[in-house]
Amino acid sequence: AYCYHGQTLLASDKCGEAIRSLQESEKFFAKAEALCKEYGETKGPGTTAKPSGHLFFRKLGSLIKTTLEKCQRENGFIYFQKVPAEAPQLELKANYGLVEPVPFEFPALNAHWTPETLAAFDLTKRPKDDTAKPKPDEEVKPLKEPDIKPQKDTGCQIS
Repeated sequence: AYCYHGQTLLASDKCGEAIRSLQESEKFFAKAEALCKEYGETKGPGTTAKPSGHLFFRKLGSLIKTTLEKCQRENGFIYFQKVPAEAPQLELKANYGLVEPVPFEFPALNAHWTPETLAAFDLTKRPKDDTAKPKPDEEVKPLKEPDIKPQKDTGCQIS
């Protein structure tokens, strides 16, 4: 998130804040990379997963590095902005591209559903029905298949 936020800040000509955001991104990426390598070396059933070798993870590392170098280069000869000591705050609430969720509410209960009605659904009080035993499978009688022989004279001609 800090990497992409840094790219957005660079696009809006806030190069100093972009550098700080990308530095924060680099710090978190190094931490995540260490955790991924530790996970890959762990013994157990999930050892075939190597998160650090995933394409997204590999591309993110190079993206952070190249964007940070670009920001530092452009700040050195174009913007001359001071890099803040604290990382900029991420905007966690998206204000574009998303639809507001509609809160779900259960519908009101119908007047017919009373505690007495619900108690009537007790399956332990059902009547014993011996006639509902499953029928044994009937024996399938074999059918005689017709003997089909290929015919040479079908009436078709190839010209």
